Amino acid sequence: MSTGRKPRRGRTADLQKRESVVLAAKRAFFDHGYAATSIEAVAAAAGVSKVTVYNHFGDKRGLFIAAVEHECENIRGQLLFDDNQGSVRERLIAFGQSMVAFLSRPEMIRFEQRIAAEVELEPELGQCFLDAGPRRMHKALASLLEREQARGKLRMDDPMQAAEHLAAMCKGLADMERRFAGKSDPAAAERRVQSAVDLFLRGYEQTSANEGA
Repeated sequence: MSTGRKPRRGRTADLQKRESVVLAAKRAFFDHGYAATSIEAVAAAAGVSKVTVYNHFGDKRGLFIAAVEHECENIRGQLLFDDNQGSVRERLIAFGQSMVAFLSRPEMIRFEQRIAAEVELEPELGQCFLDAGPRRMHKALASLLEREQARGKLRMDDPMQAAEHLAAMCKGLADMERRFAGKSDPAAAERRVQSAVDLFLRGYEQTSANEGA
């Protein structure tokens, strides 16, 4: 008699429910903001009970954090490639272009505007957003730069600061225009990202001359 056990279907079903809830929450938070999103509405959109949502995420803030982290993981997969995929310049340009395109989406602009307004009433929400989103991406980019330094491609004293330099240059003044005027010029963004990466590499790229110094 075989003693092998069949895979448990319950675990798969739980993961599928969790994914459905996160996707529904992400749409709700991005479309309506934090304050206007309710656990009841998210549960109904995901086709689950309120109890299921509370069991997985604890409360509305936990659900918000999971939704932001999910979005960042999606974009992180597009931005940060494996170590052997493309040159440093190609990978950093891909990062900059994807980051700017992500931030320029109309729903992202609306989301940031709503979060900024809601933070006045609930300051902790801003910290939740920063920790779950921008700071996670900042650390991921710094880790990529650190790996490139270990491979002898870059040289820097502070990968976190270098990552901040690159992200800031890629966004530029256009980040303010995006937030306050709703303007977005994809062609100008592409030129700005390429210029930013080239300038970044002139400051941080390891060269044979540097190595012999």
